[in-house]
Amino acid sequence: MKTFLNSLLLALFFAPALVLAQTTVTGNVSEDTSNLPIPGVNIIVQGTRTGTATDFDGNYSLKVNEGDILEFSFIGYKSQNITYTGQTTLNVKLTEDTAVLDEVVVIGYGSVKKEDLTGAVDMVNSDDFNDGPVLSAQQLISGKVAGVSVTSGGGAPGEGQNIVIRGQGSLSLEGTPLYVIDGFPIDNGSVGGSRNPLNFINPGDIESMVVLKDASATAIYGSRAANGVILITTKKGKDSGFKFSLTSSATVSTPINKVDVMSAEQFTSLIQETGTAENIALLGSSNTDWQDEIYSNAYGSDHAFSAIGNAFGVPIRASIGYSDQDGILKNDNLTRTTGALNLKPSFLDNHLKLDLNARGMYTENTFANQDAIGAAIDFDPTQSVYDENSKYGGYFSWIDPNTGNKPSLAPTNPVALLDLVDDTSEVRRLVANAKVDYNLHFFEDLTATVNIGIDKQNSHGRTVTSELIPTPDETWNGSRTSYTQEATNKLFDAYVTYDKEINENNLTAVAGYSYQSFEYNNYSYDSEDEEDGVDYEFIDKSKNVLLSYFGRLNYSINDKYLITASLRADASSKLNPDDRWGYFPSAALAWNINKESFLENVSSINELKLRLGYGEVGNVNGLGDYKFITSYTGSQSTANYQFGDSFYQTYRPSALNEDLRWEVAQTLNIGIDYAFFSRRISGSLNVYSKKTKDLISNSFVDPFTNFGNQIEANIGDMENKGIEFNLNVIPVRNDNFEWSLGYNISFNDNEITNLPDQQFVGGISGGTGNTVQTHVEGEAPYSFLVYQQVYDSSGTPIEGAYVDRNGDNVINEDDKYINHDPYADVIMGLNTNLSYKKWDLAIVTRANIGNYIYDNVASRAGTLNRATENGILTNLHTDYYDTGFQSLTDNGLLSDHYVKDASFFKVDNITLGYTLTEAIKNTTFRFYGSVQNVLTVTDYDGLDPEVYGGIDNNFYPRPRTYVLGVNIDF
Repeated sequence: MKTFLNSLLLALFFAPALVLAQTTVTGNVSEDTSNLPIPGVNIIVQGTRTGTATDFDGNYSLKVNEGDILEFSFIGYKSQNITYTGQTTLNVKLTEDTAVLDEVVVIGYGSVKKEDLTGAVDMVNSDDFNDGPVLSAQQLISGKVAGVSVTSGGGAPGEGQNIVIRGQGSLSLEGTPLYVIDGFPIDNGSVGGSRNPLNFINPGDIESMVVLKDASATAIYGSRAANGVILITTKKGKDSGFKFSLTSSATVSTPINKVDVMSAEQFTSLIQETGTAENIALLGSSNTDWQDEIYSNAYGSDHAFSAIGNAFGVPIRASIGYSDQDGILKNDNLTRTTGALNLKPSFLDNHLKLDLNARGMYTENTFANQDAIGAAIDFDPTQSVYDENSKYGGYFSWIDPNTGNKPSLAPTNPVALLDLVDDTSEVRRLVANAKVDYNLHFFEDLTATVNIGIDKQNSHGRTVTSELIPTPDETWNGSRTSYTQEATNKLFDAYVTYDKEINENNLTAVAGYSYQSFEYNNYSYDSEDEEDGVDYEFIDKSKNVLLSYFGRLNYSINDKYLITASLRADASSKLNPDDRWGYFPSAALAWNINKESFLENVSSINELKLRLGYGEVGNVNGLGDYKFITSYTGSQSTANYQFGDSFYQTYRPSALNEDLRWEVAQTLNIGIDYAFFSRRISGSLNVYSKKTKDLISNSFVDPFTNFGNQIEANIGDMENKGIEFNLNVIPVRNDNFEWSLGYNISFNDNEITNLPDQQFVGGISGGTGNTVQTHVEGEAPYSFLVYQQVYDSSGTPIEGAYVDRNGDNVINEDDKYINHDPYADVIMGLNTNLSYKKWDLAIVTRANIGNYIYDNVASRAGTLNRATENGILTNLHTDYYDTGFQSLTDNGLLSDHYVKDASFFKVDNITLGYTLTEAIKNTTFRFYGSVQNVLTVTDYDGLDPEVYGGIDNNFYPRPRTYVLGVNIDF
């Protein structure tokens, strides 16, 4: 005790001396080149939490001890560590960190520094990808890029994503962008049994995604780039010691919304009030929510392991992944196994470099019968799911008293549809390419590149329908259909790159050749056709080829003035020899204004670049093969022609168009890239006009002039105009806390400017052959064409009453009018990331304004007579309470009452994580929880305001998904 007291007294005696030993150092922090002060620089005493920050004039004051190491850091500048040696004044100059400016962005057939970009290009790195249960690569950038709309086809696991860049670009051809993975343009299509053409790539293997939006950036890909290009770069091997990563997550998905149909109580009251005695006698005694019967919580898991390093002198990265995800529609499941390998060896003192990529996928799909979705809306809620006396496997079914079978117009028990239809498939895919770069020894400014690749996919699928399923077919004994499909995409690219620095200027030129072929081999079988004695096997083989020459020139003058020009010549076997070649030029200019003398000393401006670009791209994507020559289709066995006692198969010719030519889009883009205050604020602004001419679409032909009354022809023009704005802000950044915000907004106006014949599209349920959308000159494509509903004084629609818009006292087709379109006028994305010490929080939100939906569920299922027609009971949509409509008519289906504003705000994802670094040596753990599809704010009263194409019918609802996961790096 005495020793302790002595030590305590000694410490108290010397404590004032220790305090007095601290001195206060002051100083100023400025930029190395301009000598201008830098506000907000963080100054920390290493090993402690003691620190401060510079004021607006770059000044600071801090108490320190001799020997302390002071760390000066600020975003956009290289950090400095300085040992304090007793001076009272310590001024520091920070040097700009050019790593941000020198960041390399992949473009077509090459790469450039970010500051040298001349086109409208956006890049999203893996650090910025959306978190959560992501099975598809497209989901990674949803809400992240201005002018890019990502919409899932529904809530099924691994469901395909529809991406539209800068509005609708075609009427009948494919509207999806071109995906290029590690320099290999893949086929946007997929074999039967696939859910999504990009499911073959594990999102965890992706390093970055670059979106090329304007034609000056995409024209190097010519005819395949009409709808933009997305360049996907996967993670590569590194020349370092091996590092490993293990990720694992578990998910629970829950249904969050249902279609508003009548409950058993409501439906019973309705039938008792309005039905006949025969109708009332059909009511059951159950209380069945059929949507609850077909939907349930869904469980899933996702696991991946990767290794990166150097093996035997070769940089290597290998990964394997496994996902197992149920859908909320019962019996829906996707399991996926992926593997990837990258090797990057080099030889001859790095003059010869290889980039070898291979990735494979095997998926097993169990597809739930989505007909159950519509059946659950229609089925009488007073009936039970099961009936022990039913001849249909114990499932309740309506019975026709005359035949003893299910009536042909009655809905099928939705649970029976899920349980008695077995729809499965297996899909295999291999995508591999080898890229060889040889930097010539005798001419080191020149690099020769060869890129060869293959994309091979095949599927086997079958649908087995039980003999117990309710059906009106008296001879029904079950059925089986099956299919086998193969697709092979082969690529050969060869090009040379000349890169030369001339004084303070830089010249880069690329010239090359490309050959790509696409082969398809499809087979299908139908047991029902075999029993009926008709053709039960179908064989379809096809092939098309794309041959190209391309070149690009980049010239930089003093890093201030940038010039880019490119030309691609494409020849597609889909077009006739006389119109086969298309030539697609582009040119772009950029001016780095911040490097001019009048701004070079303004330290607050880090980047200010003005861009101007023009380019042309073509399109025949989605056009069938060889439409310019006559093809023949054999007749079915039931349509053979009789000569005497013999029957002979005949062949009928298909319609053809010898004058088909390229659909061509011309884009003009003006843009500004900016970065201020050491890149704490950065972004871009783009204004564009895209004119598409020679649109390919269906066109009527005169009788007896062709082998059909319709052909695909170049018949129209269309224009997209828009503005895009992107803003990234870092309001706070220090050693403990960082907050970043990303916001983007885009405005787009889409108009058909020339179309000789109005086209009627957008087929709907209810009636026969009804359509609700149109292509017409002067309007947006897929605009809604409807009658203007008349309402009474209380705001209730009057059945059968529509505005006589042309004043001829007759309501007919001439009184229809254009009532909005399904495409949003404004698209916004807002995401924020916060990190405090070891905690991180990410929130991703989106909004669409001005998109409209036709509610086909309410229109077909909201009239009273439907409840009791056909000798059965059918449930109604609660829209009946708003309208009181009695009968389903063609005009009633096309009332503008059903065209509804579907603008929305969505919180897509919230992820909270915690990083643990000290638990095990050289090992980092990140634990996280995530919620996806968190919140939707909308006035639309249907199932979901985000329906691709704008017609809401039989939609697979998107679930809310909860995730718990861990990432382990060691």
